Amino acid sequence: MKTDEVIALEKQVILQTYTRPPFVLERGNGVHLFDTEGNRYLDFVSGIAVNAFGYGDYDILETLKSQASRLIHCSNLYYTEPQVELAKLLVAHSFADKAFFCNSGTEAIEGVIKFARRWGHERFDHPKTRIITMTGSFHGRTYGALSATAQPKFHRGFEPLVPGFVTVPFNDLKAVQEAVTADTCAILVEPLQGEGGVNSADQAFLEGLRSLCDEREMLLIFDEIQFGLARSGALFAYQHFGVEPNLMTLAKPLAAGLPVGAVLLRDEVARYIEPGDHGTTFGGGPLVCSVACTVFRKLMDPELLNRVKELGAYLHASLGRLKGRRSQIKEVRGFGLIAGVVTEYEPKVLVEAFRKRNVLVCTSGKDAVRFLPPLIIEKQHVDEMVDVFDEILEQGVE
Repeated sequence: MKTDEVIALEKQVILQTYTRPPFVLERGNGVHLFDTEGNRYLDFVSGIAVNAFGYGDYDILETLKSQASRLIHCSNLYYTEPQVELAKLLVAHSFADKAFFCNSGTEAIEGVIKFARRWGHERFDHPKTRIITMTGSFHGRTYGALSATAQPKFHRGFEPLVPGFVTVPFNDLKAVQEAVTADTCAILVEPLQGEGGVNSADQAFLEGLRSLCDEREMLLIFDEIQFGLARSGALFAYQHFGVEPNLMTLAKPLAAGLPVGAVLLRDEVARYIEPGDHGTTFGGGPLVCSVACTVFRKLMDPELLNRVKELGAYLHASLGRLKGRRSQIKEVRGFGLIAGVVTEYEPKVLVEAFRKRNVLVCTSGKDAVRFLPPLIIEKQHVDEMVDVFDEILEQGVE
């Protein structure tokens, strides 16, 4: 089909939950995507932090083909080696004692909500079920995750929400302390808010949350769905800050684009979960877990992690220099290979200006343009993106 035919048909047969630009992507190679008309785009979205190794990675494709020829799915009624192997890898290289697998980041959030509340019921004579979340957070769109997401624009028309969540200002430790009650079982926080504007937690804030949870017998839950798994320059974002949670969610890059989510948790919580308490038909299937094992081994490579730190520093330094030259840029946020840039322009308009110049970026929150390149980019790709950004600011945006 031609581009206009695909777009017209999409509007007829697909529920309109996304506003898409007028082009149709067809294939990818390395750090580039190609549309059906042969145009090439430098990808600084990477499937919203999913395609860590870009497009066409040999190791991932070989794993995919090999496992698909043996076993794709058999349900969680039976043991499969790839699932056990992936859990072993995640546990061995994190704070956790156990792992649970599902199909998305949103499902992982649903899992930690249930696990935290079960802990709150079983651990204390008087059940503790309230969970504190942060302004600007984004945890997903199913009802529990949506209720934990402290952005009213996502709630509109879907009330009533799941009760038991209280929201406090992000990075405000005093506000968190004042919000804690005898019924509070957990604090849920993103070390960096990827969808809320690329806002990083302060070191002292996360350290304070850890101390507060220890003092008041609460669980600290980290949502690392977007910023975990090497994007910070550490394998997990909590390792960058040196603050360990009790539970953590992972997803986006873990299976290179196949649907996956994971909960990592300590035995102090896992001990209260029994067969039948939670489950999923597709989560942790052999195909997904085989690919995830390959991806995780590549992500934990010290050479890659050092490279992400180097390229992340280069990305932010380059954007910082551009800010020094262009008064339209108000702020550069983030670290590692994620950046949020606030300008005087509407973010959506700026995203389209990039696309028209064959660079793909996305928005974050109400005021930022977000840069989420594959972890395999080179300095030349950063330079190319910054040159395009400079050109846009030079010419102005309508």
